[in-house]
Amino acid sequence: MSLAGKHVLVTAGPTHEPIDPVRYLANRSSGRQGFAIAGALAALGAQVTLVAGPVSLPTPPGVDRVDVETAAEMADAVARALPVDVAVMVAAVADWRVDTAGQKIKKGVLPPVLHLVENPDILATLARSPQRPGLLIGFAAETEHVIEHATAKRARKGADWIVANDVSGDVMGGTANAVHIVTAKGVESWERLPKEEVATRLAGRIADALSRGAA
Repeated sequence: MSLAGKHVLVTAGPTHEPIDPVRYLANRSSGRQGFAIAGALAALGAQVTLVAGPVSLPTPPGVDRVDVETAAEMADAVARALPVDVAVMVAAVADWRVDTAGQKIKKGVLPPVLHLVENPDILATLARSPQRPGLLIGFAAETEHVIEHATAKRARKGADWIVANDVSGDVMGGTANAVHIVTAKGVESWERLPKEEVATRLAGRIADALSRGAA
């Protein structure tokens, strides 16, 4: 099974949205699952572009890495990477950003009011793009009703697959993951596995889908 000749885009890690020069909003993503997926895809011969949020993980062998900090920077990097055959959007992108203060916000009598602005929806934007990948995969980190929320997200975002997991335990930052692959054909549930094994199985499933010309 090979992905030779295929260009795959992977996003991984969190984004950091500055509040002031010393504080930020973020999600609790280690980037491990996304980095493992990028490495597994490269091991099958794909040309892999990895757009990584601020994490301290080593770049997997054979992967071209682009480091970003904010959701806006990630959206720009994703757009610059196109066209690709497959996109695997693993990153835990912050839903909102803040009107950033130029100086450190000092503690006062009352807590400061943060004005939140919605970040670009990278997955949905990619689904609507004229350069939409032939196979578009999103991730859903849920704490309840995992399959129901993932199924709704797949329809809402326009993705081909949603890889959903329950993050109410130690998944974010941990070394293992149990996922559900939600597609137009139904749901495929995998047992809890090391994140490297999840990555290997997902890369193989992607290669098989491309070989059959089906999502």
